[in-house]
Amino acid sequence: MTPFNPELDLELDRLLEAPPGKVWRCWTEPALLVQWFTPRPVVTRTAIIEVTPGGRFHTVMVMPDGTEDASEGCILQAIPQRRLIFTDTLEAGYRPARGPHLGFTGIITLNAEGNGTRYHARVLHRDAATCKTHADMGFHDGWGAATTQLDDLATLL
Repeated sequence: MTPFNPELDLELDRLLEAPPGKVWRCWTEPALLVQWFTPRPVVTRTAIIEVTPGGRFHTVMVMPDGTEDASEGCILQAIPQRRLIFTDTLEAGYRPARGPHLGFTGIITLNAEGNGTRYHARVLHRDAATCKTHADMGFHDGWGAATTQLDDLATLL
């Protein structure tokens, strides 16, 4: 895996109670992903996930004021119950992305640890300014809250 670069990358590492298989389901089954993917009170209204390299990763988030934010991306790697890599710089089929996007690649790594999962999320950015923008948008609080929601849901499966 690409070494962590503090100027370009953000990351979150947490031990989840749920085992990797349940965490994987929450990431790859749209009906589950919409239940945890955004920190409340933001809601994920739509999710389309084609869990194969080149597959589509599409979400629509609804902000508390009703504003919608659609995100289109591409799955780069999918190793069941182990690793999911996706980006918003490409669309399905590895087509270059159209329109505004943050410009990142997300690497989600799951490792069994005890009865749970060592969950590691690393987000790679194209430059330091984009990384700072993502951090200033509340990456750690937002992704942290969403990860808690993910674990809460996964433990119920």
